[in-house]
Amino acid sequence: MKKLISRREFLTALGAVAAAGALAGCGGQTVQADGEEKTFNLTLSHGLAEDHAVHIALSAFAEDVREQTDGAINIEIFPNATLGSEVDNITQIRAGALDMAKVSASTLGNFQNEWNVLSVPYVFNDQAHYYAVMDGEIAQDLYKLTESKGFMGLTWMDSGARSFYTKQTAIRTPADLKGLMIRTMDSQMAINMMTALGGSATVTSYSEIYTAMQQGVIDGAENNVTALRDHADVTQYYCFDEHTRIPDILLISTQTWNAFSDHQREIVTACARSMTEEYKSSWAAFEDEVLAAAEEKGVELIYDVDIPAFQEACQSIYSDLEASSPDVYAYVERIRQAAV
Repeated sequence: MKKLISRREFLTALGAVAAAGALAGCGGQTVQADGEEKTFNLTLSHGLAEDHAVHIALSAFAEDVREQTDGAINIEIFPNATLGSEVDNITQIRAGALDMAKVSASTLGNFQNEWNVLSVPYVFNDQAHYYAVMDGEIAQDLYKLTESKGFMGLTWMDSGARSFYTKQTAIRTPADLKGLMIRTMDSQMAINMMTALGGSATVTSYSEIYTAMQQGVIDGAENNVTALRDHADVTQYYCFDEHTRIPDILLISTQTWNAFSDHQREIVTACARSMTEEYKSSWAAFEDEVLAAAEEKGVELIYDVDIPAFQEACQSIYSDLEASSPDVYAYVERIRQAAV
C-alpha cells in the first residue's frame, strides 16, 4: 500500500528537489541530447476545490500545454491549498520549491505595491473596462514588475465583481451600511473602503464567515457571487454594488520561465491566453449557476443599487492614494485613461 505523507513532509521533499534542481538552473527539468528542448515536470498550486471553475480551467490549460509541447512540459496541479496559502505559494516560488500558482491580485499587493491598484474601489467603470485593462498593456506591465523577485504574471482569470451580501439589511446606498459590521479581506484597501462607505470592517478568515453571520457577530460580508455557494443559508440579500473587480493571476517562477526555450515560452503564453478567453464564459456560467441555486434558497438579489453614490463616497481613497502612494496612483490614472 502506498504510504501517505504529511503536508510538512511533502513540502520538505519538494524543497529538497527544488534546491537540487536549482544547481542545474531549474528544478524538474531534464536536458535533452543534441540541443533538443528540455523536458519539465512542473508544480502548480491554488486554494480552491477540484469542482471549482478555476481548477477545471487550470486542468485544461495543463493538458493543452502538455499536448502542444508533445509532452515536454507537464504540469501537476495541487488544489485545496494543499501547499499552503497564496502568500505561502509565492514564497515557495521565490525559494525554488514551486513553479506556478494561482493567486488573487490583492495578495500580490503584499509583494509589489503597484498591484494594489486592482483593489481600488471602482477603479473600473464596468466589466468592459475591466476586460480591456486586463487584456491589454497595463496588465502586461504589472506582470513584469516582479521578475527580479523571482516570479511574474503569466495571465489572468476573471473572478467577477465583489459586492455586499447581508443577513438582514438590503444595501442600496452607502447610508444602508451605517452601523453594520461587514467582513472584509485582510487588506488595508478593503478596510479603507468600508470606512469611506460608513460601515465597520471586520477582518476574519473566509472559513469563519458562515458562523459569524449565523451568530450575528457580523451583519454581512463582501465577495463575488460564488461566495453564495457557502453562505446562501445565512444570507438574505446579495446587493450588486460591484465595488471591486479583483482578478486572479496565474504566476510562474522567473527561473522556470527563463529555462524554457523560446518555442516553449510561445506555446505556454498562447495556451494561457486561450484559457483566459475560454474562462470568461466559464466564469459567467458558474456565476449564473450559483445565483440560481441561491435564489432557490431564498436569497434576494438586489440590482437597484445607487452605484454613483458608492463611487462618490469612495473618492477620498483616490485623494489619499495620490498623496501617499504615487506609484499606485500612476496606475489608477492609466486605468482611467483606458476606459472604453
